[in-house]
Amino acid sequence: MSPPTKKSLGARTLVFPAPAWVIGSYDRQGKPNVMTAAWGGICCSKPPCVGVALRRATYTYGNLVDKRAFTVNVPSEKHLKETDYFGLVSGRNTDKFAATGLTPLGSDLVDAPYLAEFPLVLECRVRHVNDLGLHTLFVGEIMDVKADESVLDDQGLPVVDKVRPIVYGPEVRTYHGVGPVLGRAFSAGRDLT
Repeated sequence: MSPPTKKSLGARTLVFPAPAWVIGSYDRQGKPNVMTAAWGGICCSKPPCVGVALRRATYTYGNLVDKRAFTVNVPSEKHLKETDYFGLVSGRNTDKFAATGLTPLGSDLVDAPYLAEFPLVLECRVRHVNDLGLHTLFVGEIMDVKADESVLDDQGLPVVDKVRPIVYGPEVRTYHGVGPVLGRAFSAGRDLT
């Protein structure tokens, strides 16, 4: 049997899944703001860093340039509506916290707020800013990770099934949950040798 053929879809942002993260920042006056961002991921392990790409037109872009700090807030499935809302309105003219009833808390380590209700938070200091075209990549060094105790295992690490993160389908514009564990990393492939 021959392998299936592939149809070319062109150069597009079709990779599944993308995170549905909520990026926290302060503006110049110290007003907290959040926005939903899907263009992001871990980009270095030592030092631990995460990258998030934002359009220059967003309110958050200017906040990250000014404050050189941000938080990555990982929402759980129960905050799907709020997560979507944060990507639909601008913090320039909307108090997103008042509209949703969620709580901004100030980080002790970086000049950025995080969401009290979200189960997992990365506090980041901007290390690099790279203009890529329509988007600018902000690389943040992770200064601390905060997690609700309810999502931790016996070793004190977050459990995906307890966090219940939201993922995003770029271009098809759909949100999804994460499915069941399929196997342990760094072990399943050994059966192929």
